[in-house]
Amino acid sequence: MSLALMSGFLCVAFGINPPTMKNLTNYLFIIFILILASCSKKASDVVSAPQLSEVKYVTTGDVKMAYRTIGEGYPLLLCMGYTGVMDMWAPVLLQKLAETYKVIIFENRGMGYSTIINDTAVFSIKLFAKDAANLMNALNIQKAHVMGWSMGTYIAQELALGYPDKADKVILYAADCGDSVTIQPDSALMASLTDPNTSPATKLLVLFPPEWLTRSDALAYFPMDVKEADLNICKRQDVACQNWFKEGGGTSNRLSGFGKKTLLITGDQDIATPWKNTMIMQPLITNCKILIVPGCGHGLMYQYPYDLAGHVLTFLKE
Repeated sequence: MSLALMSGFLCVAFGINPPTMKNLTNYLFIIFILILASCSKKASDVVSAPQLSEVKYVTTGDVKMAYRTIGEGYPLLLCMGYTGVMDMWAPVLLQKLAETYKVIIFENRGMGYSTIINDTAVFSIKLFAKDAANLMNALNIQKAHVMGWSMGTYIAQELALGYPDKADKVILYAADCGDSVTIQPDSALMASLTDPNTSPATKLLVLFPPEWLTRSDALAYFPMDVKEADLNICKRQDVACQNWFKEGGGTSNRLSGFGKKTLLITGDQDIATPWKNTMIMQPLITNCKILIVPGCGHGLMYQYPYDLAGHVLTFLKE
């Protein structure tokens, strides 16, 4: 990963006034870069990349969207989080899911390999969901299971609510429902992320529990070669997230009509998206299961990718 990408994420982080930060997940990938910059991988720890397709493109409305696929079978659409590019999904997770499903990963508008043709639209979570629905149409996918991580869970929720015929089962990993009901992360922790004097080791604690870090290589399952992100697009994504957290902006007052078999999965030590948010969401969704994984933080898919894949596959096969 390039130094340009690293410095870019840091500019986003330190250029935003901390009191305006509504959710620590909006700064998750800043931490990724700090981790990568401060640690090194041993050759024995490197996880080989799955055999994804080459980057492919479809033009949908005002976006030339980039995507990749892996595997065959019933489609499973994965929605990435804030400032994330599609190649940041844990390779092992993709490989295991692709043993049963055709997995589709894609770039949100303007991220990574995606480009915006006529850049006049105001970014919003609903717009990102519309892009996902348009991608499915372009690929002739009538319906798919949908999985989201962090901000990707917002997109998955809006996709299932706005385009109910397109979403089958839904997996929301590290989720909340926006609005004012959401439990926000600790304000001191949020502020520490924008402090240039905070050590990378401390920032690791936002993704991973301290006890796990003492006995594990935090980088073992991290993808290393990813496309750079556009700083302006990152800032516009941030505004979209902020608006989703305003009163009435999220889904808390609409989840009673969700109507999808849903798995809420989170780590019991997730301090970026506090795990109690899943307890808020569960009673709002009629057909919902909840799984709180012991010893895991926001970076669950990097800590235990085999376990996460197993939980997802079990839920989808039920």
